[in-house]
Amino acid sequence: MSTPDFKAKLRELPHEPGVYLMKDRLGSIIYVGKARDLKRRVSSYFMASQKMRANVKTRALIDSIHDFEFHTVRNEEESLLLEIKLIKDYRPRYNIALRDDKRFLLVRIQLSDPWPRFVTTRMRKDDGSRHFGPFPHSNALHGTLEWLNRSLGLRVCRPRVPGENDYRHCNADIIRNCSAPCIGRIDHAAYLENIAVACRILEGKGKRERFDTLRAEMTAAAENLDFEQAASLRDILQNLEKTLTPTRQFSRGRGVLSTVKPTEDLAELGELLHLAGPPRVMECFDISNVSSNHIVASMVRFTDGRPDNQNYRRYRIRTVEGQDDFASMAEVIRRRYSRILLENATTTPPDESSQESVVDAQRRLARAGLAKIVLPDLVIVDGGKGQLGMAVRELNALGLHELPVIGLAKQHEEIFIPGRGESIRIPHDRGALKLLQRIRDEAHRFANGYNALLYRRRMKESLLDECPGMSANRKRQLLEIFGSVARLKKVTAEEIATLPGISKKAAESLLEFLKRE
Repeated sequence: MSTPDFKAKLRELPHEPGVYLMKDRLGSIIYVGKARDLKRRVSSYFMASQKMRANVKTRALIDSIHDFEFHTVRNEEESLLLEIKLIKDYRPRYNIALRDDKRFLLVRIQLSDPWPRFVTTRMRKDDGSRHFGPFPHSNALHGTLEWLNRSLGLRVCRPRVPGENDYRHCNADIIRNCSAPCIGRIDHAAYLENIAVACRILEGKGKRERFDTLRAEMTAAAENLDFEQAASLRDILQNLEKTLTPTRQFSRGRGVLSTVKPTEDLAELGELLHLAGPPRVMECFDISNVSSNHIVASMVRFTDGRPDNQNYRRYRIRTVEGQDDFASMAEVIRRRYSRILLENATTTPPDESSQESVVDAQRRLARAGLAKIVLPDLVIVDGGKGQLGMAVRELNALGLHELPVIGLAKQHEEIFIPGRGESIRIPHDRGALKLLQRIRDEAHRFANGYNALLYRRRMKESLLDECPGMSANRKRQLLEIFGSVARLKKVTAEEIATLPGISKKAAESLLEFLKRE
Protein backbone atom coordinates (compact mmCIF):
# COMPACT_ATOMS: atom_id res chain seq x y z
CA MET A 1 0.00 0.00 0.00
CA SER A 2 1.23 3.50 -0.75
CA THR A 3 2.26 5.70 2.14
CA PRO A 4 -0.70 7.84 3.23
CA ASP A 5 -0.46 11.59 2.58
CA PHE A 6 -1.45 13.46 5.73
CA LYS A 7 -0.81 17.00 4.42
CA ALA A 8 -4.43 17.81 3.62
CA LYS A 9 -5.71 16.30 6.84
CA LEU A 10 -3.11 18.11 8.94
CA ARG A 11 -4.24 21.42 7.48
CA GLU A 12 -7.72 20.78 8.89
CA LEU A 13 -6.44 20.46 12.46
CA PRO A 14 -7.46 23.39 14.70
CA HIS A 15 -5.34 25.16 17.31
CA GLU A 16 -7.68 23.90 20.03
CA PRO A 17 -7.53 21.37 22.90
CA GLY A 18 -8.74 17.86 22.21
CA VAL A 19 -7.82 14.22 21.75
CA TYR A 20 -6.40 12.39 18.74
CA LEU A 21 -6.64 8.70 17.82
CA MET A 22 -3.92 7.08 15.73
CA LYS A 23 -4.94 4.10 13.56
CA ASP A 24 -3.14 1.34 11.69
CA ARG A 25 -3.92 -0.07 8.24
CA LEU A 26 -6.77 -2.17 9.61
CA GLY A 27 -8.47 0.87 11.09
CA SER A 28 -7.67 -0.30 14.62
CA ILE A 29 -6.91 2.42 17.16
CA ILE A 30 -3.31 1.95 18.31
CA TYR A 31 -2.78 5.14 20.33
CA VAL A 32 -4.89 7.80 22.04
CA GLY A 33 -3.40 11.10 23.13
CA LYS A 34 -4.51 14.50 24.38
CA ALA A 35 -3.25 17.90 23.38
CA ARG A 36 -3.56 21.51 24.43
CA ASP A 37 -3.05 22.42 20.76
CA LEU A 38 -4.13 19.65 18.40
CA LYS A 39 -2.45 21.10 15.32
CA ARG A 40 0.98 21.40 16.90
CA ARG A 41 0.85 18.08 18.72
CA VAL A 42 -0.41 15.87 15.89
CA SER A 43 1.78 17.57 13.27
CA SER A 44 4.87 16.79 15.36
CA TYR A 45 4.40 13.05 14.70
CA PHE A 46 5.03 13.54 11.00
CA MET A 47 8.20 15.60 11.27
CA ALA A 48 11.41 13.80 10.33
CA SER A 49 13.27 15.41 13.24
CA GLN A 50 10.70 14.06 15.71
CA LYS A 51 11.21 10.50 14.53
CA MET A 52 15.01 10.82 14.75
CA ARG A 53 14.81 12.01 18.38
CA ALA A 54 12.11 9.54 19.42
CA ASN A 55 12.70 6.36 21.40
CA VAL A 56 12.11 2.88 19.99
CA LYS A 57 8.49 2.70 21.11
CA THR A 58 7.58 6.07 19.58
CA ARG A 59 9.33 5.23 16.30
CA ALA A 60 7.37 1.97 16.12
CA LEU A 61 4.16 3.92 16.73
CA ILE A 62 4.98 6.47 14.01
CA ASP A 63 5.77 3.69 11.52
CA SER A 64 2.40 2.04 12.26
CA ILE A 65 0.26 5.16 11.79
CA HIS A 66 -1.88 4.96 8.66
CA ASP A 67 -4.69 7.31 9.61
CA PHE A 68 -5.89 9.47 12.47
CA GLU A 69 -8.96 11.25 13.74
CA PHE A 70 -9.40 14.01 16.28
CA HIS A 71 -12.08 15.43 18.56
CA THR A 72 -12.03 18.93 20.01
CA VAL A 73 -13.13 19.73 23.56
CA ARG A 74 -13.63 22.93 25.53
CA ASN A 75 -10.52 22.85 27.71
CA GLU A 76 -7.53 20.81 28.76
CA GLU A 77 -9.37 19.17 31.66
CA GLU A 78 -12.01 17.79 29.28
CA SER A 79 -9.29 16.44 27.01
CA LEU A 80 -7.89 14.48 29.96
CA LEU A 81 -11.31 13.04 30.79
CA LEU A 82 -11.99 12.09 27.17
CA GLU A 83 -8.51 10.60 26.77
CA ILE A 84 -8.93 8.21 29.71
CA LYS A 85 -12.42 7.26 28.54
CA LEU A 86 -11.15 6.34 25.05
CA ILE A 87 -8.12 4.46 26.39
CA LYS A 88 -10.36 2.33 28.59
CA ASP A 89 -12.76 1.73 25.69
CA TYR A 90 -10.21 0.81 23.02
CA ARG A 91 -7.17 -0.31 25.10
CA PRO A 92 -4.70 0.82 22.38
CA ARG A 93 -1.47 -1.12 21.94
CA TYR A 94 0.83 1.85 22.49
CA ASN A 95 -0.92 3.32 25.55
CA ILE A 96 0.65 2.06 28.79
CA ALA A 97 -0.83 4.39 31.40
CA LEU A 98 -4.56 4.77 32.16
CA ARG A 99 -5.44 1.27 30.89
CA ASP A 100 -6.65 0.03 34.27
CA ASP A 101 -10.15 0.58 35.65
CA LYS A 102 -9.16 3.44 37.95
CA ARG A 103 -11.50 6.41 37.43
CA PHE A 104 -11.45 10.08 38.25
CA LEU A 105 -12.81 11.21 41.59
CA LEU A 106 -16.43 12.17 42.18
CA VAL A 107 -17.88 13.96 45.21
CA ARG A 108 -20.85 12.22 46.77
CA ILE A 109 -23.35 13.43 49.36
CA GLN A 110 -26.44 11.67 50.71
CA LEU A 111 -28.86 14.53 51.37
CA SER A 112 -31.35 12.23 53.11
CA ASP A 113 -28.91 11.67 55.99
CA PRO A 114 -29.71 13.61 59.21
CA TRP A 115 -26.38 15.43 59.01
CA PRO A 116 -25.05 15.06 55.42
CA ARG A 117 -21.32 15.12 54.67
CA PHE A 118 -19.19 15.11 51.53
CA VAL A 119 -17.10 12.06 50.59
CA THR A 120 -15.02 11.20 47.53
CA THR A 121 -15.65 8.11 45.43
CA ARG A 122 -14.66 6.69 42.06
CA MET A 123 -17.96 4.92 41.34
CA ARG A 124 -21.33 6.51 40.70
CA LYS A 125 -24.00 4.46 42.49
CA ASP A 126 -27.72 4.71 41.96
CA ASP A 127 -28.57 4.95 45.66
CA GLY A 128 -30.26 8.34 45.74
CA SER A 129 -27.03 10.21 46.49
CA ARG A 130 -26.04 13.37 44.70
CA HIS A 131 -22.76 13.32 42.77
CA PHE A 132 -20.49 16.09 41.50
CA GLY A 133 -17.70 15.62 38.98
CA PRO A 134 -15.68 13.84 37.75
CA PHE A 135 -12.70 15.97 38.77
CA PRO A 136 -9.38 15.42 36.93
CA HIS A 137 -7.21 17.10 39.61
CA SER A 138 -7.45 15.02 42.78
CA ASN A 139 -5.11 17.20 44.87
CA ALA A 140 -7.05 20.33 43.98
CA LEU A 141 -10.33 18.58 44.80
CA HIS A 142 -9.14 17.46 48.23
CA GLY A 143 -7.89 20.99 48.94
CA THR A 144 -11.24 22.46 47.86
CA LEU A 145 -13.21 20.05 50.04
CA GLU A 146 -10.99 20.78 53.01
CA TRP A 147 -11.61 24.52 52.56
CA LEU A 148 -15.37 24.04 52.13
CA ASN A 149 -15.68 21.85 55.22
CA ARG A 150 -13.61 24.22 57.34
CA SER A 151 -15.13 27.49 56.16
CA LEU A 152 -18.74 26.27 56.34
CA GLY A 153 -18.33 24.15 59.47
CA LEU A 154 -19.32 20.86 57.78
CA ARG A 155 -18.65 17.61 59.59
CA VAL A 156 -16.15 15.05 58.28
CA CYS A 157 -16.69 12.27 60.86
CA ARG A 158 -18.00 8.91 59.67
CA PRO A 159 -21.01 8.12 61.94
CA ARG A 160 -24.31 8.55 60.13
CA VAL A 161 -25.86 10.18 63.20
CA PRO A 162 -23.02 11.58 65.37
CA GLY A 163 -23.76 12.08 69.07
CA GLU A 164 -22.14 13.21 72.32
CA ASN A 165 -20.04 10.05 72.55
CA ASP A 166 -18.50 10.80 69.14
CA TYR A 167 -17.89 14.41 70.18
CA ARG A 168 -15.66 13.26 73.09
CA HIS A 169 -13.21 11.72 70.62
CA CYS A 170 -13.21 14.65 68.14
CA ASN A 171 -11.16 17.83 68.14
CA ALA A 172 -12.69 19.45 65.04
CA ASP A 173 -14.91 21.74 67.10
CA ILE A 174 -12.02 22.82 69.34
CA ILE A 175 -9.89 23.99 66.39
CA ARG A 176 -12.98 25.56 64.79
CA ASN A 177 -13.11 23.20 61.80
CA CYS A 178 -16.66 22.00 62.52
CA SER A 179 -19.92 23.57 63.67
CA ALA A 180 -20.51 20.54 65.96
CA PRO A 181 -24.06 19.53 64.95
CA CYS A 182 -23.59 16.41 67.11
CA ILE A 183 -24.04 18.46 70.32
CA GLY A 184 -26.47 21.01 68.92
CA ARG A 185 -24.07 23.93 68.42
CA ILE A 186 -25.92 24.53 65.10
CA ASP A 187 -29.54 23.75 64.36
CA HIS A 188 -30.60 21.39 61.57
CA ALA A 189 -31.91 24.08 59.19
CA ALA A 190 -28.74 26.18 59.43
CA TYR A 191 -26.55 23.16 58.83
CA LEU A 192 -28.53 22.17 55.74
CA GLU A 193 -28.23 25.74 54.46
CA ASN A 194 -24.44 25.45 54.71
CA ILE A 195 -24.64 22.17 52.80
CA ALA A 196 -26.68 23.91 50.09
CA VAL A 197 -24.05 26.66 49.83
CA ALA A 198 -21.31 24.03 49.40
CA CYS A 199 -23.34 22.25 46.71
CA ARG A 200 -23.79 25.48 44.77
CA ILE A 201 -20.02 26.06 44.93
CA LEU A 202 -19.30 22.54 43.61
CA GLU A 203 -21.82 23.16 40.83
CA GLY A 204 -19.82 26.23 39.83
CA LYS A 205 -22.61 28.71 40.56
CA GLY A 206 -21.40 32.19 41.47
CA LYS A 207 -17.77 31.16 41.08
CA ARG A 208 -16.67 34.44 39.49
CA GLU A 209 -17.87 36.46 42.48
CA ARG A 210 -16.21 33.99 44.84
CA PHE A 211 -12.94 34.13 42.86
CA ASP A 212 -13.04 37.94 42.99
CA THR A 213 -13.66 37.88 46.73
CA LEU A 214 -10.75 35.52 47.37
CA ARG A 215 -8.43 37.61 45.16
CA ALA A 216 -9.40 40.78 47.05
CA GLU A 217 -8.76 39.06 50.38
CA MET A 218 -5.41 37.74 49.13
CA THR A 219 -4.36 41.20 47.94
CA ALA A 220 -5.41 42.79 51.25
CA ALA A 221 -3.47 40.19 53.25
CA ALA A 222 -0.37 40.81 51.15
CA GLU A 223 -0.67 44.58 51.58
CA ASN A 224 -0.92 44.05 55.35
CA LEU A 225 2.29 41.95 55.14
CA ASP A 226 0.35 38.85 56.24
CA PHE A 227 2.09 36.73 53.65
CA GLU A 228 1.16 33.41 55.29
CA GLN A 229 -2.54 34.23 54.97
CA ALA A 230 -2.02 35.50 51.41
CA ALA A 231 -0.28 32.25 50.43
CA SER A 232 -3.10 30.22 51.99
CA LEU A 233 -5.71 32.21 50.06
CA ARG A 234 -3.66 31.81 46.86
CA ASP A 235 -3.67 28.01 47.28
CA ILE A 236 -7.42 28.00 47.95
CA LEU A 237 -8.02 30.09 44.83
CA GLN A 238 -5.84 27.86 42.63
CA ASN A 239 -7.55 24.71 43.93
CA LEU A 240 -10.98 26.20 43.27
CA GLU A 241 -10.04 27.27 39.74
CA LYS A 242 -8.79 23.77 38.88
CA THR A 243 -11.73 22.03 40.52
CA LEU A 244 -14.48 24.24 39.10
CA THR A 245 -13.22 24.42 35.53
CA PRO A 246 -16.30 23.25 33.59
CA THR A 247 -15.91 19.73 32.22
CA ARG A 248 -18.28 17.29 30.59
CA GLN A 249 -18.42 13.68 31.69
CA PHE A 250 -17.55 11.21 28.92
CA SER A 251 -19.20 7.96 29.94
CA ARG A 252 -17.83 4.57 28.92
CA GLY A 253 -19.31 3.12 25.74
CA ARG A 254 -20.85 6.43 24.60
CA GLY A 255 -19.62 9.76 23.29
CA VAL A 256 -17.02 9.54 20.53
CA LEU A 257 -17.88 6.94 17.93
CA SER A 258 -15.47 4.89 15.85
CA THR A 259 -15.10 5.81 12.18
CA VAL A 260 -15.51 2.13 11.29
CA LYS A 261 -19.16 1.81 10.26
CA PRO A 262 -19.71 -1.69 8.82
CA THR A 263 -23.32 -1.23 7.75
CA GLU A 264 -22.65 1.97 5.81
CA ASP A 265 -19.39 0.62 4.38
CA LEU A 266 -21.13 -2.52 3.10
CA ALA A 267 -23.91 -0.49 1.48
CA GLU A 268 -21.36 1.77 -0.20
CA LEU A 269 -19.32 -1.20 -1.43
CA GLY A 270 -22.41 -2.85 -2.89
CA GLU A 271 -23.27 0.31 -4.83
CA LEU A 272 -19.73 0.82 -6.14
CA LEU A 273 -19.49 -2.78 -7.37
CA HIS A 274 -23.08 -2.78 -8.72
CA LEU A 275 -24.06 -5.78 -6.62
CA ALA A 276 -27.64 -6.80 -5.90
CA GLY A 277 -27.24 -5.54 -2.35
CA PRO A 278 -24.68 -5.07 0.44
CA PRO A 279 -22.28 -8.07 0.50
CA ARG A 280 -23.14 -9.30 4.01
CA VAL A 281 -20.88 -12.36 3.68
CA MET A 282 -17.47 -11.87 2.08
CA GLU A 283 -14.58 -14.32 1.68
CA CYS A 284 -11.03 -13.22 0.89
CA PHE A 285 -8.10 -15.40 -0.25
CA ASP A 286 -4.36 -14.80 0.04
CA ILE A 287 -1.30 -16.89 -0.89
CA SER A 288 1.84 -16.95 1.25
CA ASN A 289 4.95 -18.44 -0.36
CA VAL A 290 7.91 -17.08 1.56
CA SER A 291 9.82 -20.16 0.41
CA SER A 292 9.08 -23.06 -1.90
CA ASN A 293 9.06 -25.47 1.06
CA HIS A 294 5.66 -24.47 2.40
CA ILE A 295 3.22 -22.68 0.12
CA VAL A 296 0.04 -21.92 2.03
CA ALA A 297 -3.20 -20.05 1.50
CA SER A 298 -5.74 -18.47 3.78
CA MET A 299 -9.43 -17.76 3.54
CA VAL A 300 -11.03 -15.31 5.95
CA ARG A 301 -14.73 -14.61 6.15
CA PHE A 302 -16.38 -11.33 7.18
CA THR A 303 -20.05 -11.31 8.15
CA ASP A 304 -21.84 -7.96 8.31
CA GLY A 305 -18.49 -6.22 7.89
CA ARG A 306 -16.84 -7.92 10.89
CA PRO A 307 -14.41 -10.84 11.14
CA ASP A 308 -16.10 -14.25 11.45
CA ASN A 309 -13.13 -16.04 13.02
CA GLN A 310 -14.83 -19.41 13.38
CA ASN A 311 -15.13 -19.66 9.60
CA TYR A 312 -11.49 -18.86 8.80
CA ARG A 313 -9.70 -21.60 6.85
CA ARG A 314 -6.06 -22.27 5.96
CA TYR A 315 -4.63 -24.52 3.26
CA ARG A 316 -1.37 -26.17 2.36
CA ILE A 317 -0.98 -26.07 -1.40
CA ARG A 318 -0.65 -29.63 -2.70
CA THR A 319 -0.56 -29.59 -6.50
CA VAL A 320 1.78 -26.69 -7.28
CA GLU A 321 5.53 -27.05 -7.82
CA GLY A 322 7.60 -24.02 -6.86
CA GLN A 323 6.32 -20.51 -6.29
CA ASP A 324 3.32 -19.98 -8.57
CA ASP A 325 0.72 -17.60 -7.12
CA PHE A 326 -1.67 -18.05 -10.02
CA ALA A 327 -1.81 -21.85 -9.83
CA SER A 328 -1.94 -21.72 -6.02
CA MET A 329 -4.92 -19.36 -6.13
CA ALA A 330 -6.66 -21.68 -8.58
CA GLU A 331 -6.15 -24.65 -6.26
CA VAL A 332 -7.48 -22.97 -3.14
CA ILE A 333 -10.54 -21.53 -4.94
CA ARG A 334 -11.29 -24.95 -6.39
CA ARG A 335 -10.94 -26.69 -3.03
CA ARG A 336 -13.00 -24.14 -1.12
CA TYR A 337 -16.05 -23.96 -3.40
CA SER A 338 -16.12 -27.58 -4.46
CA ARG A 339 -16.23 -28.34 -0.74
CA ILE A 340 -19.18 -25.98 -0.22
CA LEU A 341 -21.13 -27.59 -3.07
CA LEU A 342 -20.29 -31.08 -1.80
CA GLU A 343 -21.28 -30.33 1.80
CA ASN A 344 -24.58 -28.74 0.79
CA ALA A 345 -25.36 -31.58 -1.63
CA THR A 346 -25.32 -34.06 1.26
CA THR A 347 -28.22 -32.13 2.80
CA THR A 348 -30.26 -31.53 -0.34
CA PRO A 349 -29.15 -33.28 -3.57
CA PRO A 350 -29.31 -30.96 -6.61
CA ASP A 351 -32.30 -31.27 -8.92
CA GLU A 352 -30.72 -31.90 -12.32
CA SER A 353 -33.98 -31.23 -14.14
CA SER A 354 -34.23 -27.72 -12.66
CA GLN A 355 -33.31 -24.71 -14.76
CA GLU A 356 -32.13 -22.89 -11.64
CA SER A 357 -28.49 -21.78 -11.63
CA VAL A 358 -26.08 -23.23 -9.11
CA VAL A 359 -25.72 -19.89 -7.31
CA ASP A 360 -29.49 -19.38 -7.10
CA ALA A 361 -29.93 -22.93 -5.79
CA GLN A 362 -27.33 -22.32 -3.07
CA ARG A 363 -29.00 -19.04 -2.10
CA ARG A 364 -32.36 -20.81 -1.83
CA LEU A 365 -30.87 -23.47 0.44
CA ALA A 366 -29.34 -20.75 2.63
CA ARG A 367 -32.69 -18.91 2.95
CA ALA A 368 -34.36 -22.18 3.94
CA GLY A 369 -31.66 -22.92 6.50
CA LEU A 370 -30.62 -26.10 4.68
CA ALA A 371 -27.11 -25.05 3.62
CA LYS A 372 -24.29 -26.35 5.80
CA ILE A 373 -22.02 -23.61 4.45
CA VAL A 374 -23.52 -20.38 3.14
CA LEU A 375 -22.15 -19.21 -0.21
CA PRO A 376 -20.60 -15.72 0.13
CA ASP A 377 -22.07 -12.63 -1.47
CA LEU A 378 -18.62 -11.53 -2.66
CA VAL A 379 -15.32 -13.33 -3.26
CA ILE A 380 -12.11 -11.27 -2.99
CA VAL A 381 -8.72 -12.49 -4.18
CA ASP A 382 -5.54 -10.73 -3.15
CA GLY A 383 -3.90 -9.83 -6.44
CA GLY A 384 -4.45 -8.41 -9.88
CA LYS A 385 -5.76 -9.73 -13.18
CA GLY A 386 -3.71 -12.94 -13.07
CA GLN A 387 -5.05 -14.18 -9.73
CA LEU A 388 -8.55 -12.99 -10.61
CA GLY A 389 -8.48 -14.83 -13.96
CA MET A 390 -7.55 -18.11 -12.26
CA ALA A 391 -10.30 -17.67 -9.66
CA VAL A 392 -12.91 -16.97 -12.35
CA ARG A 393 -11.80 -20.03 -14.33
CA GLU A 394 -12.25 -22.34 -11.33
CA LEU A 395 -15.60 -20.82 -10.33
CA ASN A 396 -16.90 -21.24 -13.89
CA ALA A 397 -15.78 -24.86 -13.90
CA LEU A 398 -17.90 -25.42 -10.78
CA GLY A 399 -20.93 -23.73 -12.33
CA LEU A 400 -20.62 -20.66 -10.11
CA HIS A 401 -20.64 -18.19 -13.04
CA GLU A 402 -22.88 -15.71 -11.21
CA LEU A 403 -20.88 -15.56 -7.98
CA PRO A 404 -19.46 -12.00 -7.67
CA VAL A 405 -15.65 -12.00 -7.50
CA ILE A 406 -13.08 -9.21 -7.57
CA GLY A 407 -9.30 -8.85 -7.34
CA LEU A 408 -7.68 -6.27 -5.05
CA ALA A 409 -4.12 -5.31 -6.02
CA LYS A 410 -1.94 -3.87 -3.26
CA GLN A 411 0.25 -1.42 -5.15
CA HIS A 412 -2.39 1.16 -6.02
CA GLU A 413 -5.39 -0.45 -4.27
CA GLU A 414 -6.97 -1.17 -7.66
CA ILE A 415 -10.10 -3.28 -7.90
CA PHE A 416 -10.35 -5.62 -10.89
CA ILE A 417 -13.71 -6.99 -12.05
CA PRO A 418 -14.10 -9.89 -14.54
CA GLY A 419 -14.89 -8.70 -18.07
CA ARG A 420 -13.90 -5.12 -17.36
CA GLY A 421 -10.62 -3.85 -18.82
CA GLU A 422 -10.19 -0.81 -16.59
CA SER A 423 -9.67 -1.12 -12.86
CA ILE A 424 -11.70 0.77 -10.26
CA ARG A 425 -9.97 3.06 -7.78
CA ILE A 426 -11.94 4.04 -4.70
CA PRO A 427 -10.72 7.15 -2.84
CA HIS A 428 -8.67 6.28 0.25
CA ASP A 429 -11.00 8.10 2.60
CA ARG A 430 -14.05 6.02 1.61
CA GLY A 431 -15.34 3.40 4.02
CA ALA A 432 -15.84 0.85 1.21
CA LEU A 433 -12.12 0.75 0.44
CA LYS A 434 -11.20 0.64 4.12
CA LEU A 435 -13.48 -2.39 4.50
CA LEU A 436 -11.77 -4.16 1.59
CA GLN A 437 -8.38 -3.30 3.07
CA ARG A 438 -9.37 -4.75 6.44
CA ILE A 439 -10.45 -8.09 5.03
CA ARG A 440 -7.45 -8.27 2.65
CA ASP A 441 -4.97 -7.45 5.42
CA GLU A 442 -6.63 -9.96 7.72
CA ALA A 443 -6.25 -12.68 5.07
CA HIS A 444 -2.62 -11.69 4.64
CA ARG A 445 -2.00 -11.85 8.39
CA PHE A 446 -3.70 -15.24 8.68
CA ALA A 447 -1.71 -16.72 5.76
CA ASN A 448 1.62 -15.41 7.03
CA GLY A 449 0.85 -16.73 10.50
CA TYR A 450 0.29 -20.21 9.11
CA ASN A 451 3.48 -20.06 7.07
CA ALA A 452 5.43 -18.96 10.15
CA LEU A 453 3.92 -21.84 12.14
CA LEU A 454 5.02 -24.39 9.55
CA TYR A 455 8.47 -22.82 9.40
CA ARG A 456 8.87 -23.09 13.17
CA ARG A 457 7.86 -26.74 13.01
CA ARG A 458 10.40 -27.38 10.29
CA MET A 459 13.14 -25.66 12.25
CA LYS A 460 12.51 -28.08 15.10
CA GLU A 461 13.40 -30.94 12.78
CA SER A 462 17.13 -31.54 12.91
CA LEU A 463 19.32 -31.42 9.80
CA LEU A 464 20.47 -34.86 10.85
CA ASP A 465 17.12 -36.28 9.68
CA GLU A 466 18.20 -35.68 6.08
CA CYS A 467 21.59 -37.36 6.47
CA PRO A 468 21.81 -40.71 4.60
CA GLY A 469 21.97 -43.75 6.88
CA MET A 470 21.04 -41.75 10.02
CA SER A 471 18.96 -43.79 12.45
CA ALA A 472 16.90 -42.36 15.30
CA ASN A 473 19.21 -43.95 17.90
CA ARG A 474 22.34 -42.55 16.27
CA LYS A 475 20.78 -39.09 15.98
CA ARG A 476 19.84 -39.11 19.67
CA GLN A 477 23.34 -40.32 20.62
CA LEU A 478 25.07 -37.54 18.64
CA LEU A 479 22.88 -34.79 20.06
CA GLU A 480 23.30 -36.05 23.63
CA ILE A 481 27.10 -35.99 23.35
CA PHE A 482 27.68 -32.87 21.23
CA GLY A 483 24.56 -30.89 22.09
CA SER A 484 23.67 -29.44 18.67
CA VAL A 485 24.36 -29.67 14.95
CA ALA A 486 26.41 -26.44 15.14
CA ARG A 487 28.77 -27.98 17.70
CA LEU A 488 28.90 -31.24 15.78
CA LYS A 489 30.25 -29.39 12.72
CA LYS A 490 33.23 -28.14 14.75
CA VAL A 491 34.54 -31.53 15.97
CA THR A 492 36.84 -33.90 14.09
CA ALA A 493 35.97 -37.26 12.52
CA GLU A 494 38.21 -38.95 15.12
CA GLU A 495 36.12 -37.52 17.99
CA ILE A 496 32.87 -38.69 16.38
CA ALA A 497 34.37 -42.15 15.71
CA THR A 498 34.94 -42.64 19.45
CA LEU A 499 31.20 -43.19 19.84
CA PRO A 500 30.08 -46.83 19.75
CA GLY A 501 28.76 -48.02 16.38
CA ILE A 502 30.26 -45.14 14.34
CA SER A 503 33.31 -45.84 12.18
CA LYS A 504 35.80 -43.21 11.07
CA LYS A 505 34.54 -43.50 7.51
CA ALA A 506 30.93 -42.93 8.65
CA ALA A 507 32.08 -39.96 10.75
CA GLU A 508 33.85 -38.42 7.76
CA SER A 509 30.77 -38.91 5.58
CA LEU A 510 28.62 -37.24 8.24
CA LEU A 511 30.89 -34.19 8.50
CA GLU A 512 31.09 -33.91 4.73
CA PHE A 513 27.28 -33.91 4.54
CA LEU A 514 26.91 -31.28 7.26
CA LYS A 515 29.46 -28.94 5.67
CA ARG A 516 27.79 -29.34 2.30
CA GLU A 517 24.36 -28.50 3.73
